[in-house]
Amino acid sequence: MADVTTQAPVLLDGKKVSEMYKQEIHAEVLEMVKEGRKAPHLAAILVGDDGASETYVASKVKNCETVGFKSTLIRYNSSVSEAELLAKVEEINNDPEIDGLIVQLPLPKHISVEKVTETIKPEKDVDGFHVVNVGRMNKGLPAHISATPLGILMMLRKYNIETKGKHCIVIGRSQIVGSPMAILMSRDANPGNCTVTVCHRYTHNLTEIVKQADIIIVAIGLPGFLKGDMVKPGAVVIDVGISRVKDETKKSGFAIKGDVDFDQVAPKCSYITPVPGGVGLMTIAGLLYNTLRASKGEAFTRSF
Repeated sequence: MADVTTQAPVLLDGKKVSEMYKQEIHAEVLEMVKEGRKAPHLAAILVGDDGASETYVASKVKNCETVGFKSTLIRYNSSVSEAELLAKVEEINNDPEIDGLIVQLPLPKHISVEKVTETIKPEKDVDGFHVVNVGRMNKGLPAHISATPLGILMMLRKYNIETKGKHCIVIGRSQIVGSPMAILMSRDANPGNCTVTVCHRYTHNLTEIVKQADIIIVAIGLPGFLKGDMVKPGAVVIDVGISRVKDETKKSGFAIKGDVDFDQVAPKCSYITPVPGGVGLMTIAGLLYNTLRASKGEAFTRSF
């Protein structure tokens, strides 16, 4: 008989927690405006007509409105030159009315993501991808933290999940989620102070290693990858994955699945994020938080 926890797991509700943060941000924006300061202003650049990108950007614009931010959406077709795009980034860098800038990925193959990312002014890089922000985060200095890892920290904090002294295993080593998440969970902060192990597709004895974890953060992009036999009773599981999987029982013909086999894993957990309704919504909250800090000039003066 499989080991199970003695009680049902707590679902880490991204919708509920993100709404709490958005209410806090909105209240702060109202106070700023009341004092005669301008509302935060986020600019987003969208290149091409990728359906997922359209959806993500529309959600970001809508959430800006919800918290009282001003937002500007700049569109280009997929044939835009790299030089033209970089020129627009520089223009926004020099616009004092705009506090934060995101360039929605992916970009067409003829445009260098690295060039675009490094052209954005670090103080306005609310996605947290610029080398200055990544370097400052690595050194434990205040910085814009990549929105998804930041959103996970925000969720852990709201649920008062103890991380100090825990063994955290991060499955995945991307520059956007896995690598920064490992650094953040090991830093001397709350959440943080974990002993961290990073696993990836070349890790031997993965099941045996992951089963040692008190906290598991999965960001590998493989639906249902984490199985029940990889999780010890009482573990906290954070599922970053989101994939479309064919499902003939659905009207749309597909279902949204995470990197965790939820039905197998959930009965063994103390806390677990659902997909959808978990980390994805917290990513938006992280982006809004970074934009608020940018508007107040706090990018490099105050840590989360």
